[in-house]
Amino acid sequence: MTRYALTLEFDGAPYMGLQRQAHGPSVQQSVEEAVFALTGETTGMHAAGRTDAGVHALGMKVHIDIQKPFTPFTLSEGMNARLRPHPIAVVGCEVVPDDWHARFSCIGRSYIYRIANRRAPLTLERGKAWQVPKPLDAAAMHRAAQILVGLHDFTTFRSAHCQSQSPLKTLDRLDVRREGEMVLIEAEARSFLHHQVRSMVGCLALVGLGRWDERKLAEALEARDRQALGLNSPPDGLYFVKAIYPED
Repeated sequence: MTRYALTLEFDGAPYMGLQRQAHGPSVQQSVEEAVFALTGETTGMHAAGRTDAGVHALGMKVHIDIQKPFTPFTLSEGMNARLRPHPIAVVGCEVVPDDWHARFSCIGRSYIYRIANRRAPLTLERGKAWQVPKPLDAAAMHRAAQILVGLHDFTTFRSAHCQSQSPLKTLDRLDVRREGEMVLIEAEARSFLHHQVRSMVGCLALVGLGRWDERKLAEALEARDRQALGLNSPPDGLYFVKAIYPED
């Protein structure tokens, strides 16, 4: 039995999320079915993180165990051939030790959220970014974002369906910058609560629109109450960027 670490890129729009769901298609289902089609083996896919319906990935790390021997190149080529036409691609593959785990060995995760700040309808970016027509002050958003960096009780920014045992999380980085008509929000932490990034982005957008200020954001954080949340942004603009491991 050999353990392979795969790096996946995918468009989350057609899926109910990364994990298998009883009520619709998932990234996990598509990958496991591709493994079976290639090897004839039934295996479980374990991922570094979970993504909701509509959330995308640039570099989601997962692992699978299979008995049939493959070189990493052959496995990735075979997987990609059998994943078509699903919007999922294996962009990296390597053999890892048997005790390496995509989720439990991970010491950091990073996301990026893309806001298309323009009035014209989206064409190429439709479903790949959150469109906010009114002007956003990215500098004000970045200043306010620093309030959320560090160890906090993020109950306000936590989904009611979150399964985490504690709302306490340490946010290592939350940066906001503008690139043309795109406002980009980058977040890094060891782990995140369910909907945490989308909830933080929604409130930062209110700051960028001038509806909230830094004080209001701080009050929402201190409230430790989901009812204090100003806005939960849609999944369209959220991307899982990478998982970080000790060997990195």
